[in-house]
Amino acid sequence: MKLFRARTAAALLALLQPLLPATVWARDHRAAGHMAHPAVWKVSKGASTVYLFGTIHALPPHFEWETGAIKTAIAQSDRLVIEAVIDPDQTKSAQALMRIGTATTTLPPVADRVSPKFRGRLAAMIARSQLPPEMLDKLKTWAVGMVLFGPSIAKLGVSSAEGVEEQLKAEFHAAGKPIEGLETLDQQLGFFDTLTEPQQRDFLESVLDEKSDDASDFGKMIGAWSHGDEKGIAASFDKVMKKSDALRTVLIARRDAHWADAIVARLATPGTQLVAVGAGHLVGSDSVQANLAKLGYTATRVE
Repeated sequence: MKLFRARTAAALLALLQPLLPATVWARDHRAAGHMAHPAVWKVSKGASTVYLFGTIHALPPHFEWETGAIKTAIAQSDRLVIEAVIDPDQTKSAQALMRIGTATTTLPPVADRVSPKFRGRLAAMIARSQLPPEMLDKLKTWAVGMVLFGPSIAKLGVSSAEGVEEQLKAEFHAAGKPIEGLETLDQQLGFFDTLTEPQQRDFLESVLDEKSDDASDFGKMIGAWSHGDEKGIAASFDKVMKKSDALRTVLIARRDAHWADAIVARLATPGTQLVAVGAGHLVGSDSVQANLAKLGYTATRVE
């Protein structure tokens, strides 16, 4: 069973923060006269408040998303909490990927790990990446998919440098407020490391399976997010994740449950915190809010 196909880029851009390339692409998707209104929730206990903000990790240049409610949450918050705090030196992220993603057993060449119909696209994408094929042959299959994902989103005209997290980090840094992570880069990479080899190969093929309407799919994702459309975002993810219980468990269910526990722990400390995570984690039956409800906490939407 295939993990997911046409919406791979959209899913990863709303689920995994630090694994994205920081290159800025030239296309400008700014909608004239339109201000985005992404969703924000609030959960409180005594003198402690946590704002939950669902983000898109990579956006087109000049995309405006800071509403009054979001600005209020930023101003009131004592600290920013994101998925993971990653060293800005991208060589260290690359080293972590190589350390965790290098195979410890002998694997077939990458070309032999995908079906024949994808081998031409694999060769073209490797050429675009400018990485030596023999280096990729030494990587685990999921790691090859992550390495090639960067070049695959070039056509979307987005950049993690323009993403919500990077802008939030800049604001909190300028204000001298601490920035913390819910998990580490090693943990995020480790999620993929739990996939079986057949699942990893499906993931790699999904990265290779570029569609002419990928940009349109991502545009729909941004549209749902910018309108605070929970059902629209959830529908996009249901189409992706319903094909793989393994991927839903690895990328969403386990993490959301862990984050809910972490938020409850944070509510034990007085003050206000802004928790900003991928929008895909704040919608659906596996959402952080759903897990908070199981723990006896209600997240109320404020935007």
